[in-house]
Amino acid sequence: MNKAQSTYQPNPKEYDPAMHSAEHLLNQTMVRMFQCGRAFSAHIEKKKSKCDYHFHRNLTAEEISEIEQRVNDVIRQNVEISEQLLTRDEAAKLVSLDRLPEDAGNIIRIISIGTYDRCTCSGIHASRTGELGIFHIISTDWNGGVLRIRFKLDKS
Repeated sequence: MNKAQSTYQPNPKEYDPAMHSAEHLLNQTMVRMFQCGRAFSAHIEKKKSKCDYHFHRNLTAEEISEIEQRVNDVIRQNVEISEQLLTRDEAAKLVSLDRLPEDAGNIIRIISIGTYDRCTCSGIHASRTGELGIFHIISTDWNGGVLRIRFKLDKS
């Protein structure tokens, strides 16, 4: 068991560790490229997943290619995925706690993917990005201010 899984407490919604880690990479890439914030809704499954973002249009083919390249660059670097358990005050100095429920308690779990991404999370993750496979965007669509990105991981 890796450190990111060591203190994990099962919750009703289990995620595939690799896909969940890929979601974090996609979110950070969207933040870096478009300053749009992390996904406000996500559905993570082993075969394919989706993330929804508040956005003003669909992505271009060039942008899709750039997102895939950036995510796959981090995957190829095989960086460690780690956790920190911090007090709420300590965590607030490192990450936004805006989406954290008030009843989350005083000990907050932070997941870091190397220096690329850091956020609060209670889910399970891979140990290293090299375990994820190749990230592909299957499709995107935009409707009423919501950009949906569907993606998968090829393990071959």
